[in-house]
Amino acid sequence: MDTAPTPSQRHAYLLLRLFTGLDFFGHGFARIFTGSHLSGFAQGMAKSMATSPLPYSLCLASGYAIPIVELVIGTLLLLGILTRATLTAAFLLMFVLMFGVTMKQDWTAAGQQLLYGLILAILLFTRERYDLSWRSLLTRQP
Repeated sequence: MDTAPTPSQRHAYLLLRLFTGLDFFGHGFARIFTGSHLSGFAQGMAKSMATSPLPYSLCLASGYAIPIVELVIGTLLLLGILTRATLTAAFLLMFVLMFGVTMKQDWTAAGQQLLYGLILAILLFTRERYDLSWRSLLTRQP
C-alpha cells in the first residue's frame, strides 16, 4: 500500500534541501565575494593541487569555475527550481571535486565528499515523493 507522504516527511525533505542549498550557496558566495575573492581562491586552489599530477592550468580554471557552479547550485536548491537537474549538477561537481582530492591523495577530503554524495543521493532518490514542486504548490495539487 502506497500512502501519501506526511507533512512531517515533506517538511524534513524541505529542510534537508534548504540546508544543502545553503551549504553550496555559502561556499560559492564566500569564495567569490569575501576574503581574497575569486582570483585568490582559484590561485590558492591551484597551488594546493601542486602535489597532484593534474596540470596547474586545469586546477586554476577549476578554481575559477567551482565557486560559480556552487553559487548557482545553492541558489537553485534554495529556491526549489529545477531540483532534479540541480541535484544532478551537484553530483557532477562532486565527481570533479572527488577526482581532484583523490589525485592529491587527500583522503580526509575524499571522505567529506562521500558525505556530500550521500546527502545528494538521498535528496535525489526521495525527491519525487517528498519535494513539493512550485507547480503543485501554485495549482494546489500534490
